[in-house]
Amino acid sequence: MGHGGNVIDELMTDHREVEELFGKIEALPSGDKNRKVYADQVTMELVRHSVAEEAYLYPAVREHLVNGNTMADREIEDHSKAEQIMKDLESCEADDPEFERLIGMLMTEIRSHVADEEENLFPQLRVACPAEALDDLGDKVRMAKKVAPTRPHPSAPDTPPANKMLAPGAGLVDRVRDALTGRGKLD
Repeated sequence: MGHGGNVIDELMTDHREVEELFGKIEALPSGDKNRKVYADQVTMELVRHSVAEEAYLYPAVREHLVNGNTMADREIEDHSKAEQIMKDLESCEADDPEFERLIGMLMTEIRSHVADEEENLFPQLRVACPAEALDDLGDKVRMAKKVAPTRPHPSAPDTPPANKMLAPGAGLVDRVRDALTGRGKLD
């Protein structure tokens, strides 16, 4: 979290980190308790990433791209699907058969979303948006990820201004809960 660079570089680094965590999950045998730990880490990263994209990236997409509203709406819909899967996954342990189904669904959904962003949205944004604006968005996204929630909140608003106002409070509560429970930490 907080890698530096413009918004596209920042978000692509996040994508690589999530894919690395997916690889760790896939490398472990079914039922291994560390699969749940890595799934929690994936969820924490994805929720922060999504909140930052919804607060800053997608408004820029709407502003700078000709078909920006359609693209942003589709990306937010992808986030909603993934967030519901993560919410369902939260209550499953690694040895629950439902865990396998849900983590598979999450990986498929996220990999498709990442491919769409990296192959379509990011190249268009890089052309349409001034470099200084992309750098400024990178700073804003890094700041948003620092205070964003770490747990899925499917019913929370996903567009400004409500999402920008509510995310820091939910983020604080989530980080306290994570610290108290040890969520996302390997033994």
